Amino acid sequence: MTETIFTKNPRLLSLDVFRGATIAFMILVNDPGDWGHIYAPLEHSEWNGCTPTDLVFPFFLFMVGVSIVYSMESKKENGAGHGKIILTALRRTVILLLITWSMQLILRWNFDLAHMRLPGVLPRIGLVYFICTIIYLKTSQKSRDWIFAGVLLGYYIIMTFIPVPGVGYPNLNPETNMGAWVDRLVFTTDHLWKSSKTWDPEGLLGTLPAIGTGLFGIRVGSWLKRKDRDDSVKVSWMFTYGVIAVVVALIWDLFFPINKALWTSSFVLYTGGLATIGLAICFWLIDVQGHKRFTYPFVVFGANAITAYVLAGFIPHYFNLIKIGGKSVYQTLFVPYLSPVNASLAGAILIVLILWLVMWVLYLRKIFVKI
Repeated sequence: MTETIFTKNPRLLSLDVFRGATIAFMILVNDPGDWGHIYAPLEHSEWNGCTPTDLVFPFFLFMVGVSIVYSMESKKENGAGHGKIILTALRRTVILLLITWSMQLILRWNFDLAHMRLPGVLPRIGLVYFICTIIYLKTSQKSRDWIFAGVLLGYYIIMTFIPVPGVGYPNLNPETNMGAWVDRLVFTTDHLWKSSKTWDPEGLLGTLPAIGTGLFGIRVGSWLKRKDRDDSVKVSWMFTYGVIAVVVALIWDLFFPINKALWTSSFVLYTGGLATIGLAICFWLIDVQGHKRFTYPFVVFGANAITAYVLAGFIPHYFNLIKIGGKSVYQTLFVPYLSPVNASLAGAILIVLILWLVMWVLYLRKIFVKI
């Protein structure tokens, strides 16, 4: 999902591994054998709260921020001006939008543009990447820290203090919060998440705090790239930043709940803190201590992430159409021999392995899709 947005040289192997592990987990939770039988940690929270599955998307946006630091510095060293960099970022954002909408049309074979969902995961990543690129190029780290604080506090005020038109009071319920009202106003109900048609988990207003997640990553990436600090000091402070962010998030959760669908400010701090801790562990083990033997399977995913994300939308769909004696591969291999929940998990693992094999072939042939 991210290699086109990210750095060429120098690369952080730990970042590729962290990205690859996140992609593998994304595929695992997105493609169970049976949606009716899933282990609880592999499902999204119904509303408030955070499961491991809820960490996937914010971890991606966090890594977008980290990688902006490396890729932008590399571009500036190569003589690219701000205008050229911003135009490139805009082009990539537009391509991500087109990929999203094309995938919807192709997978459904239903070219009903009047009811096509407009928000989504890749559109939000594209917008966050574009806006964070401009912020990174045009501001100092101190200014970015103020923007980060302003975004989180501003979103908190909007969601909890401003009355929702047509409702009369501020609230955090799925269909009647301010974000849902903005989405219906801008996109109309014909272009929102198909499961509700009244709100969207990747809605427009929620992109504001998502920018905060990207800025969190930029802060960590800027710290990692510093040459005047020892690696052990970097890791120590990353753990400190991460723990502080998680603690503040848990306190804020008491009156502004951690919620992925709303992308609440507490969710930004909680997931950003965990991502910082996770990256610190990877950085210390891989880039500092040199433990690289276990990294290869994850690098295969992480080095060609946009391809993995797109293929994850196609391969499971068509693989499930394969029949053996009138039954799907999942029903043939797993259902008769495992409990429902374990069969479902085994089906998801099989999809991960199939996608990994495809990515492995591309990796061996040095085929990396760029946009």
